Amino acid sequence: MPVVDPRRWRNKLLRTADNIAFLPWLRDRASLTARIQARGRFALRVIHQGLARPTADEARALGLAVEEQAWIREVALSCDDQRVVFAHTVLPCRPRGPLTLWLARLGSRSLGALLFAHAGFSRGPMTFKRIDRRHALYAPAVTALKLAEPIPGVLWARRSQFGFDNQSVLVSEVFSPLLLSFGEISRPLQQAICPADTIRSPEQRQTGECGQTG
Repeated sequence: MPVVDPRRWRNKLLRTADNIAFLPWLRDRASLTARIQARGRFALRVIHQGLARPTADEARALGLAVEEQAWIREVALSCDDQRVVFAHTVLPCRPRGPLTLWLARLGSRSLGALLFAHAGFSRGPMTFKRIDRRHALYAPAVTALKLAEPIPGVLWARRSQFGFDNQSVLVSEVFSPLLLSFGEISRPLQQAICPADTIRSPEQRQTGECGQTG
């Protein structure tokens, strides 16, 4: 019988007792930011952005050497002043391209404003993982989400790789249990998709298009 690697992210998400409530959030391939905005007041706080070493599984996913650094961005997404998602983004330093510049200029705006607004982006298959304190993202997620005691021993996460031109960016999203309290949509989704602070690509600045966030 083959041995299952516990470090591996799964490309299939089976329904279990501890993930059934998260399934609509984990499986949804549309804009996560727009989904949160449809349920309350959205805010984003940058926790860290700069050069750092990716986790071991991120390096494998992106084909990077173990010691190789990449651009890392960590943010907390909030709904009605409650931190509900920890997002961890990895962009390899090479090749350089538009993503390098756009990531540097994002500030407190959502990366999804780029990922879902530009037709040139492609999204690979989503993968999923139940992370605990053994995983490198667990501790920063607990800190960023400001989880109250008793802190959950495991957190559900998903990961996607986005491509644009010759660049690739890996986005991991860790979900807080508080997210489940925002189940019902409280405002029209179309209003959530085009907030005033969306970032636009150079092409959209020419046409005046509003970008979808995620």
